[in-house]
Amino acid sequence: MQFSEKIKGLEESITLAITAKAKLLKEQGVRVISFSAGEPDFDTPQVVKSAAIKAINDGCGKYTPVSGTTEVLKAICTKLKKDHNLDYETSEVIANVGAKHSLFNAIQALVCDGDEVIIPAPYWVTYPEQVKYSGGVPVIVTPKKDFKISADELKAAITPKTKILILNNPSNPSGALYSKDELMALAKVLEGTSIVVLADEMYEKLVYDGEFVAFASLSEDALKRTVTINGLSKCAAMPGYRFGYSASKNKELNKLMKNLQGQCTSNICSITQAAAVPALVGEIDKDIEMMKKEFKKRRDKACEMINSINGLKLSVKPSGAFYLFIDCSSVNPDDVEFCAKLLDDKKVACVPGSGFGMSGYFRISYATSMENIIEGIEKIAEFVKEYK
Repeated sequence: MQFSEKIKGLEESITLAITAKAKLLKEQGVRVISFSAGEPDFDTPQVVKSAAIKAINDGCGKYTPVSGTTEVLKAICTKLKKDHNLDYETSEVIANVGAKHSLFNAIQALVCDGDEVIIPAPYWVTYPEQVKYSGGVPVIVTPKKDFKISADELKAAITPKTKILILNNPSNPSGALYSKDELMALAKVLEGTSIVVLADEMYEKLVYDGEFVAFASLSEDALKRTVTINGLSKCAAMPGYRFGYSASKNKELNKLMKNLQGQCTSNICSITQAAAVPALVGEIDKDIEMMKKEFKKRRDKACEMINSINGLKLSVKPSGAFYLFIDCSSVNPDDVEFCAKLLDDKKVACVPGSGFGMSGYFRISYATSMENIIEGIEKIAEFVKEYK
């Protein structure tokens, strides 16, 4: 049987693969401490669950418009105005099945064969795969400092074929956060070009040091060229609900993205849309603050413990998200082998850095209990000490 070359070119998500292997071991009765999954361990806030239950009981199980109900689109606009003073019409936002879906729609609508897409490393594993699937060319830029691309590095990467810059802020996997001045410098480089910025801001509400600034809020020029990608999986502890959204001032792009979605998923789950409304308009702000405070405690403890392990190096203390990106090159530069052996020997699941575009590193997620963090990093310390 002949299969699609485009599909055969896609690689399995390394984060999902490691998580699946850890879950399989658990199903076999093996105790595994998993630092692999990028999802909060907190329960979804009650107001969100209640909204979903009410929607079910009210019979809201019918089709909705492709881009979302009027209620959820208004809620997205309310959120963007409240948090970033950005004014969007409901026709300029689209509800999607999580950030991956938002990114897929945008990349498919924008990228032609041979178009180049600048992706700073380390990057979320999905970015280059979606670009390649669309016929584009991922241009990976490894920043020299703090896992953040500089204005000079961006300028050097731009060619006549450059179509998109994907900017993840705060970053998965590094937790790096761009300051307003750093973002302004990048925006200045882009002025006078037709380059689109896909601003993946999924972790915007999980910032512990510094202040988050939305790329679209920098200037009128930035607003016009930015497609904001966001969702509720991380900040609202709703990963299984699969709610994401995009916001763009480009009418033609929005039309094409809606056309694509209409021929793929149609609308996203109607119950999910109803559940998202209270989360978007601010009814869970106290829940988010509670989670953020706990994540900060976990981050500080995890950083302290990793920094005490001889052989491992935490180059940057993460300012946001809920990950540590750790240099293991002096123990074993083959990060895939390092993580495989760690899982086999100590039953601790981490994700190899090569999946994020940087070998010699591995990622741990501290979106788990403090007990798991302490026990798991103690096992990592034992593993490094015994490593042969």
